Amino acid sequence: MHGRPPTLSAVETGTSPTARALRTLEILRTRPGTTAEQLAERLGVTDRAARRYVAILREAGIPVESERGPHGGYRLRRGTRLAPVSFTQSEALGLVMAVLDARPGATGPDDPVGAALGKVVQVLPEEVGRQAAALREHAAAAPDPYPAHADPAVTSALVDAIAARRRVVVAYRSGAGEEWRAEVDPWAVVVRRARWYLLCHSHRSAAVRTYRIDRVLAVEETAVGFRMPEDLDPVAVLEENLGSGWAFPTRVVFDAPLERVAPWVGPSMGRLTAAEGGRCLLVGSTRNPAMYAQEWLAQVPFGYRVEGGPELREAVAALAARLRAALAVPPADGSP
Repeated sequence: MHGRPPTLSAVETGTSPTARALRTLEILRTRPGTTAEQLAERLGVTDRAARRYVAILREAGIPVESERGPHGGYRLRRGTRLAPVSFTQSEALGLVMAVLDARPGATGPDDPVGAALGKVVQVLPEEVGRQAAALREHAAAAPDPYPAHADPAVTSALVDAIAARRRVVVAYRSGAGEEWRAEVDPWAVVVRRARWYLLCHSHRSAAVRTYRIDRVLAVEETAVGFRMPEDLDPVAVLEENLGSGWAFPTRVVFDAPLERVAPWVGPSMGRLTAAEGGRCLLVGSTRNPAMYAQEWLAQVPFGYRVEGGPELREAVAALAARLRAALAVPPADGSP
């Protein structure tokens, strides 16, 4: 610190005094009246060290007041105005990494997420901002071959309707290009493997439906309310829904007990149940039998038989033929 009093712009990482002082500030902003003992427990330090971090804040010009008595403790002076966001170096770099991981195209200013990230980096303290900017500039992110970015305006409209418990009308375009409108009760927005989904009850189909938000063209909130299902687990319901209702049925018997197969079978593959003879049965559906065979079934390290779904049987047969051909011994004369 070169002999100067510690400042909040000199953000350090790890367990340095400044980093812990920033953590102290965060605690006091969210939990006014925190005692030295409570502060020490949350920081993982001694009571004496906790008081020292409070002193660092005061030296930096942060008005921390203390009150004695059974309802006393440390609190920020009423009316104190602080910078809305403070990042440690690890937090700033983690933010850049998370953005690039989820959205490789965010390295450029033309991307709205990239533009927002650039603004965040610009207002960071010099040392933190320098490293975050360097990471953003020099990290190479491979483009997503199947990008599917949900429109922020559409997503915001859906979230507002969920919070207000208002039915909406969505205009939707399927992957095959078919368009329709449906009146739905929006239950939840769920992010799954970099895809954004709307979990809802469709009055058009009188059933639970899952819509890709990047395929939602428009949202119109209505004046009709709805009641959210009790004890709704959006992620579990979404996973189960993704494994049912598709065009091609599937029925697979595994030559292993359910508890051994279950870790290899996701809910989107269908419903897995125990069967006789120490085996288990998977019943579901898919819109892509080739993917089901090549990417999902092929990774399960147990023997299985496809008993149902002619499309899936054909996909498995085609995969088996390709694998047999890969092991074929070429003729001695070199002819094809």
